[in-house]
Amino acid sequence: MDFPRVKIGLTGVVQKTIEKEDTALAIGSGALKTLFATPALVAMMIEASVKAVDPLLLEGFITVGKAIDITHEKPTCQGMTVTVKSVLKAIDGNKLTFELTAYDEVGIIGKGYHERHIVSQKGILQKAEERRKLLESGMAKAL
Repeated sequence: MDFPRVKIGLTGVVQKTIEKEDTALAIGSGALKTLFATPALVAMMIEASVKAVDPLLLEGFITVGKAIDITHEKPTCQGMTVTVKSVLKAIDGNKLTFELTAYDEVGIIGKGYHERHIVSQKGILQKAEERRKLLESGMAKAL
């Protein structure tokens, strides 16, 4: 399927003031009570990528995350503002690759890449249901 409105250079931006629930201690990613957590940074990066593309897709299509590779380079204190910019850098069929940059008022705090795939929402929900039925039937493979 062709997605004519999805083009290299599409950009999504999200911004938020870091609150207690965004800290490493609150999220469970460490003991730092007042510093921005890496999982919260990842969530913002994913949100910015979704914002860049999903509103332009045909009805019934969404993007789903496949891979993410980031570095969280600098600490950000609770009360500071974090901005994340996601730029669509590559398109290969339904595979989209985004370049990510995060910064606070002082400068860059993180960078990375995120891969998303355009899929049929109905199709992915059907696949998930099939997996659930395998579990219920006892046909799920043991790890």
